[in-house]
Amino acid sequence: MPLGLGRRKKASPLVENEEAEPIRGGLNVSGMEGLDGGVVGEGVGSDGLPPPPNNMRPRLIFHTQLAHGSPTGRIEGFSNVRELYAKIGEAFGIPASEVMFCTLNTHKVDMDKLLGGQIGLEDFIFAHIKGQKKEIEIFKGEDALGLTITDNGAGYAFIKRIREGSIIHQIQVINVGDMIESINGHRLIGCRHYEVAKMLKELPKGKMFTIKLVEPLKAFDMIGQRSSGSRSASGVQLGTGRGTLRLRSKGPATVEELPSAFEEKAIEKVDDLLESYMGIRDSELAATMVELGKDKKNPDEFAEALDETLGDFAFPDEFVFDVWGAIGDAKVGRV
Repeated sequence: MPLGLGRRKKASPLVENEEAEPIRGGLNVSGMEGLDGGVVGEGVGSDGLPPPPNNMRPRLIFHTQLAHGSPTGRIEGFSNVRELYAKIGEAFGIPASEVMFCTLNTHKVDMDKLLGGQIGLEDFIFAHIKGQKKEIEIFKGEDALGLTITDNGAGYAFIKRIREGSIIHQIQVINVGDMIESINGHRLIGCRHYEVAKMLKELPKGKMFTIKLVEPLKAFDMIGQRSSGSRSASGVQLGTGRGTLRLRSKGPATVEELPSAFEEKAIEKVDDLLESYMGIRDSELAATMVELGKDKKNPDEFAEALDETLGDFAFPDEFVFDVWGAIGDAKVGRV
């Protein structure tokens, strides 16, 4: 069934590298994932409106610690990921730029617990900060490196998963959670997940390349661990609270109910389609697409809504049709 997408305008190019600005300020990402044939990126959007007045922000207090060990701090009054990192920095007397990413309810580098665009009202936030730097030369002997890349919502792309048996899996000094600082001297601070994935994919096969990484500072009980990263059965529902705080790049943060069973199934399926078609994984982007499509009457209305809200991604027409089908299947209980 063809989509009436001939009316769709061609989206503008995705990348106009504005140092540290392309990464979105809100957490309703991404923490996006992009494949280089095996490299994935999970992402974020650009900064939106100015932060709302304090009296418009939810009066919610969260407990937080530094993942390698620290006293417990209390933070509140943030609406997006940049503000969250700034609050963490204030609580522990460190620059916000030292925060690489956050996990929920565990101090370990567990990518299934990565803080995304929603925080459960009872979640405990663990902040992972910069540790040792390392520079590695790698021979790209295959098309795919076997990496899954995500980003933190504030300009840092890092490794989310390493495929077993891949080129990167054989290099023991590269680990899940390592931040990618540069590739062949090209600085990647401020780049989005799909930009990093594209660069890795375009590296010529049969040649060496140099990658600079920064690993998260580890507690004693984390030293020596290496995880390939696992794929979560549902990367959307976070925490055990009865609701979630949703961080947005535009407008104030809001307290929302947890996703319904239909939404969870649809989001998971759309996330799979993102990886299959676009070479990225991003549960928050998938959630936005489900939200845009769940009340539409036909695929053309859905395509127009995607153009208005997510036009920069320039989704292929076939992908849009399959996403529409996935949302419809989830509505009637087909998985």
